Amino acid sequence: MATKAAKAAAPQDEHQALLATLQQRFEQHPQRHPTTTWAQVQARLTDQPQALRTLAAMEATGGEPDVVELAGQGDQTKGAIAFCDCAPESPTGRRSLCYDDAGLQSRKENRPAGSAVEMAAAMGLRLLCEAEYLALQTLGPFDQKTSSWLLTPEALRREGGALFGDYRYGRGFVYHNGAQSYYAARGFRGLLVV
Repeated sequence: MATKAAKAAAPQDEHQALLATLQQRFEQHPQRHPTTTWAQVQARLTDQPQALRTLAAMEATGGEPDVVELAGQGDQTKGAIAFCDCAPESPTGRRSLCYDDAGLQSRKENRPAGSAVEMAAAMGLRLLCEAEYLALQTLGPFDQKTSSWLLTPEALRREGGALFGDYRYGRGFVYHNGAQSYYAARGFRGLLVV
């Protein structure tokens, strides 16, 4: 039987392994965060167990989270550090989802396992908005073979639609689809602000 000390050490070891992965990715992609240092990131994550759990969930579902400085964020992240899913394609563990619970519930048959908005909230994330997604595309091509649901304005959502984006022909695109739709190649990218 494991001792209390061993049980307490396990999450700490997992956090250290996650931080090592994040640091390696951070150092491999300096163009994503030109004004942020790893020391700033590490200091911000200290004593942030919920942020570490969210980052672990992002990593476990194939998101490859990294620190990003996105032009579309404005003042909402001023003084904060933003993490985004930077996997080349939409995270594999978050695909085949309707946009939100209302879209999921509107399906009469062949319902998928869940929805992007609810899964993101359960992970402690929110979906990227259109401006953030297009800003992410300036940091490297993402979703060249897949697509990602985007945070959709309420007026559009009331009409039954939802936004998604991808990268084709050398640029990012944003489209619309019914919120109840789902595809094996469509997931979502999340944003965590710490």
